[in-house]
Amino acid sequence: MNENNHTIRIEELKKIYKIGNIVVPALNGVDLEIRSGEFVSIMGPSGSGKSTLMNIIGALDIPTSGKYFLDEVDVGKLNDNELAIIRNEKVGFVFQTFNLLSRANVFGNVELPLIYSKDRVRNKKQKILDAIESVGLTGWMRHRPNELSGGQKQRVAIARALVNQPSIILADEPTGNLDSRTGEEIMGIFQRLNREGKTIIIVTHEMDIARHTQRVIYLRDGIISGQENVEDQLSAEELIKNMPKLEDKI
Repeated sequence: MNENNHTIRIEELKKIYKIGNIVVPALNGVDLEIRSGEFVSIMGPSGSGKSTLMNIIGALDIPTSGKYFLDEVDVGKLNDNELAIIRNEKVGFVFQTFNLLSRANVFGNVELPLIYSKDRVRNKKQKILDAIESVGLTGWMRHRPNELSGGQKQRVAIARALVNQPSIILADEPTGNLDSRTGEEIMGIFQRLNREGKTIIIVTHEMDIARHTQRVIYLRDGIISGQENVEDQLSAEELIKNMPKLEDKI
């Protein structure tokens, strides 16, 4: 895709939740464009609409009004089956709490999106192995989540998001439950995936994490209050080199 193409284009997006007689506006008219291959972070206080915006981009929720175009397709006009295809094939999701199946091993967790795929998946096993290898967990395939560290669990979640080879990765506070070094390792994976051509959007409340991305979008009260390009993008790889390992601290 040409770098000038907009993978995501949002116009006057509004989302209102009704709880009984109470009306709660989550998004109040968002205009946003994200180009193919960009690495973007979304920041804002609690209740600013960050997660709502991510859920709409990922076709997990639908707006009350406004337009959302994904690869020039009007998502608002798609039926449930077409939305499911977007969620399964175009977008990969990574969550703060990992959302892994406790009874399944690493291989089984990464396999999940392929099980839900509408079409017969070719080279299924190889796709799973490639995704696991891409996050450095080849030796851990038969381990279950309770045998993994937090960083390893998040790597499994990233591999699961990658297995269907989506063009977009959405990550909601992906380093929120991790220590600094492990968080840098996860951001290093995202930076590598971005260099390989993935469009990546993360929600974070940490400016140090946002500075790993190319552009920061600020949300407040359901609208974009500002945005800026990151002039001196942090390199996770360089930061990790200068961090002491855990065993060095003991």
